[in-house]
Amino acid sequence: MRENDMLEKDEIFSKVLRAGRRTYFFDVRATKADDYYITITESKKFTEEDGSFHFKKHKIYLYKEDFAAFTEILEEMTAYVLNHKGEEVISERHQKDFKREYIQETAEETKTSEKSFTDIDFDDI
Repeated sequence: MRENDMLEKDEIFSKVLRAGRRTYFFDVRATKADDYYITITESKKFTEEDGSFHFKKHKIYLYKEDFAAFTEILEEMTAYVLNHKGEEVISERHQKDFKREYIQETAEETKTSEKSFTDIDFDDI
């Protein structure tokens, strides 16, 4: 049996969360002993200057004996963030048009700088 066939056989249940440049994959898989565990994979897309792209992936394996503690800590951490900072995303980097705004601001700053520039000749002083 090929390796890809083995991987497909191991996947029991899957969900996907697309979040901007990141995609999270939640998969229930089976061990060789036919017990279940969860993998959480973060896949982030990076675009090169030439237009090509690649993905970086990070994977977490979560086994049943850790579910309760993991869930408890995750809930505690998310509640802490939401209680202290609310649900609104405040980082400009997370906005879809972040680069466009940055480029526009830079262009506007350049225009402002050019208008406020005074050409002084030292002979005038």
